[in-house]
Amino acid sequence: MYLNCHSYYSLRYGIMSPEELVKRASETGATSIALTDINNTTAIPEFVTECKKYDLSAIAGIEFRNNNELLYIGIARDNNGFRELNEFLSEYNFKKASLPFPAPRFLNVYTIYPLQKQPGRRLYDNERIGIRTHEAGKLISCSVSEKNNMVILHPVTFADKEDIFIHKNLRAIDNNILLSHLKPFHCAEEDEFFNSSGYIRKCFSEHPGIVRNSDTLLNDCCLSFDKENQKNKKVFSASRYDDKLLLEKLAWDGMIYRYGRNNPEAKERIKHELEIIDKLGFSAYFLITWDIIRYSMARGFYHVGRGSGANSIVAYCLKITNVDPIDLNLYFERFINPKRSSPPDFDIDYSWKERDEVIDYIFKRYGYRHTALLGTINTFKGKSIIRELGKVHGLPKEEIDAIIENPSNEVNRNEITDIIFSTGLRIADFPNTRSIHAGGILVSEEPLSSYTALDMPPKGFPTTQWDMYTAEEIGFEKLDILSQRGIGHIQESAEIILKNRSVDIDVHAIQKFKNDPIIKDYLKNGETKGCFYIESPSMKGLLQKLRCSNYTTLVAASSIIRPGVARSGMMREYIHRFHNPDKFKYLHPVLKEQLEETYGVMVYQEDVLKVCHHFAGLDLADADTLRRAMSGKYRSKEEMKRIIDKFFSNCRAKGYNEDLTKEVWRQIESFAGYSFSKAHSASYAVESYQSLFLKAHFPLEFMVAVINNFGGFYKTWVYVHEARRYGAIIELPCVNKSNYKTTISGTSIYLGFIHIQNLDSSVAENIEVNRTNEGYFSDMNDFIARINPGLEQIILLIRTGAFRFTGKRKAVLLWEAHMIINKHKPMLIKPLFSPPSRHFSLPELKHDKLDDAYDEIELLGFPVSLSWFNMLKTSYRGDVRAREMIKYKNKSVRMIGYLITIKYVKTVKKEWMNFGCFIDPDGDYFDTTHFSQSLKDYPFKGAGSYLIQGKVVEEFGYPSMIVEKMGKLPVISDKRY
Repeated sequence: MYLNCHSYYSLRYGIMSPEELVKRASETGATSIALTDINNTTAIPEFVTECKKYDLSAIAGIEFRNNNELLYIGIARDNNGFRELNEFLSEYNFKKASLPFPAPRFLNVYTIYPLQKQPGRRLYDNERIGIRTHEAGKLISCSVSEKNNMVILHPVTFADKEDIFIHKNLRAIDNNILLSHLKPFHCAEEDEFFNSSGYIRKCFSEHPGIVRNSDTLLNDCCLSFDKENQKNKKVFSASRYDDKLLLEKLAWDGMIYRYGRNNPEAKERIKHELEIIDKLGFSAYFLITWDIIRYSMARGFYHVGRGSGANSIVAYCLKITNVDPIDLNLYFERFINPKRSSPPDFDIDYSWKERDEVIDYIFKRYGYRHTALLGTINTFKGKSIIRELGKVHGLPKEEIDAIIENPSNEVNRNEITDIIFSTGLRIADFPNTRSIHAGGILVSEEPLSSYTALDMPPKGFPTTQWDMYTAEEIGFEKLDILSQRGIGHIQESAEIILKNRSVDIDVHAIQKFKNDPIIKDYLKNGETKGCFYIESPSMKGLLQKLRCSNYTTLVAASSIIRPGVARSGMMREYIHRFHNPDKFKYLHPVLKEQLEETYGVMVYQEDVLKVCHHFAGLDLADADTLRRAMSGKYRSKEEMKRIIDKFFSNCRAKGYNEDLTKEVWRQIESFAGYSFSKAHSASYAVESYQSLFLKAHFPLEFMVAVINNFGGFYKTWVYVHEARRYGAIIELPCVNKSNYKTTISGTSIYLGFIHIQNLDSSVAENIEVNRTNEGYFSDMNDFIARINPGLEQIILLIRTGAFRFTGKRKAVLLWEAHMIINKHKPMLIKPLFSPPSRHFSLPELKHDKLDDAYDEIELLGFPVSLSWFNMLKTSYRGDVRAREMIKYKNKSVRMIGYLITIKYVKTVKKEWMNFGCFIDPDGDYFDTTHFSQSLKDYPFKGAGSYLIQGKVVEEFGYPSMIVEKMGKLPVISDKRY
């Protein structure tokens, strides 16, 4: 009788998970149930699985609504009907149009209209009128023929009466109104509970025909979901056999490129991999990935293949990745093995500027019906719950902020806040909105509408309504097409070097980079600002502590820097063992056997697998499930608990003492959630080496590319400072020399117009185009005549020094600009001849570099004419510089530094401590540690220069300061204001 059930995937409407919904239906004695979430089919695969557990017949449907208006309910007779519903909903999602009323004539779908909203025409054969239990008494006047088209419509939204209030809160959030402003049409009716089949039939005892109609409809509908077979596109070429032959040819051809013709180890491994790939039916998956790489390389796009895919020598030979798996002893079974519990995926990174073109190719190459971006489900979490509930309960923003800031404060607790907190606990982790996965793409054999309806987010590509977990469960292998800024700056560096130095760089010569002595020196000394993944203060410190000078050590560092490892103490332990390989004991002989390469420390995800398998006796499938669960990629809590219990019971059976088992488990927990796979770390290290090569040999061009790609670890001014450290002359924007982006000529770096706050991009781009076409601007008059900017725009350019080539002071230029430009009458048509220049006689106007520095801070975000330290009131520059710190080990010193960045860390005692990074007056960097008491007494007070007193400490040769006292230094004020 349940033809209209809602799960909590009816966003901001439903209350029950699919699991709870099915469980409660089973408890009522139901034999079948229809899930009809509002305008989506997100939960259908999970729903079908749950129905199998309880031996219920699963029926799929959609409740179609325009905003709060219920139109009709579609019930799929079978899988064809499910596809029909998905295609219908997707069509209107793509068009961003309201759903039509009445419904179209479906072929394999029953359409049910509510009694109060009939179509106003004769019903089609597949259409019915739904009668609620409380409406049964209104049917006395209906004829038998009318009743023949009626079915029982008993919606289910609530599990119990407490859910009604939760539902109302969700509806208020959805409609962005106060709880007290809700109207009946916003909400479900308050009788939408599961009732026994007997009760519902009793309500229709006077209308047995309607009961029969309902049973007939239910018995005619059923949905099956095959979760065993792969759903990806099965064939790339003409047939699976042809795919096998093509992949073999490409792999052997690629081997010659990568290893030469006579490498027995490469030959043996390629042969082994090809056999497994063919056996598991993944040839098409490899070829589709190769096809995408082939397209992007033909377009000149640079890519990085990473993730577990880098374990594959076939992927290396196909140029999908640039990591040599033989060189790093990576084993293929981490990527694909018959026991692995999840399908493999390739992660391919592109520049943020080129990624969308690659995605566009994939959709056009494999068809919009068979290709989709992977969706994701955003849930109600943390502070956002309090903010949303606070609004619907009518609290002002200030009160909501206070509650979020200090929820336990008695001042912030009252009857309303207690309701907010209790309601918040109920809706925590409820689905809230649908969004797009960071980079997942599916290429399907069947049209994707066979499995899901599709959304059309602003990105403009069809997107599944379910997430990666569901995709994996039903047999999809996703491709991850991601973007990152690091690739952009590597590619742009090569272009800038070619233009500025006439040197054509091969950024793929990784073997050459690995043996470069300058790169080794840069790694050892932490000269990594701007370099992909290794530029943060903590990574710079780790490289110096390890005295890292080779690729293998960098690969390990890329994984042990991850969160959780340092907190567990294992990062420090790894560094100690790295430098003292003979001065530690392995916890157990099995750990020595499996982890000798990493000194008994679990550095990579593979190490977690090895320990779980060889130490605890878990099979590879369970070990991989455990790894994935700990890294947030598996959502079955029951399965997770089963495997953990098995880990401990196996260890007891092997006779390990409890302390040993607990310590090994503690280390697994600290690593598994954060550590990279070795292949992933290796891919990152390759990209780090490419960045290092460019910085070591072409530092100025490299820093320009980093500045232009934004998105690095630091703010722009730090990279500008770094360029100056390496000998660059930093020039302010200039209308005759600068472009929209930052440029370099020789050793002079001209900041781009993009950095000037509030300068219209159209004006900035027009300057570059006009100058290219018509030559340099002779003066400001000429500039105004040719560019026709508004007065506000010309003032911004004057204040940033963009007209300094005229030799006139800013004050004079500002005066002239006001005289020249009639700001109320901009010229819409460029005059045929430039108007004659007007000259004004002005008194001598005072001006100094401090004025310029304040203009630059306001408009660029940092000073260029002066350093931060030149603006201090004091001439004192501390007793010690960064490069001298090691000499003062265990001594208390005073230093002056300009704050670059702060890292916030919560201690075991739930107290905050900070790690600071500063620049000293010589331009060198130093790190500080601020424990909780120090922070309470001497807190950070925003950007600026600080006088810092503290004890110099050293760890593995790397000096830093533990702060005792700290104060922000005053600057010379801007005398103009």
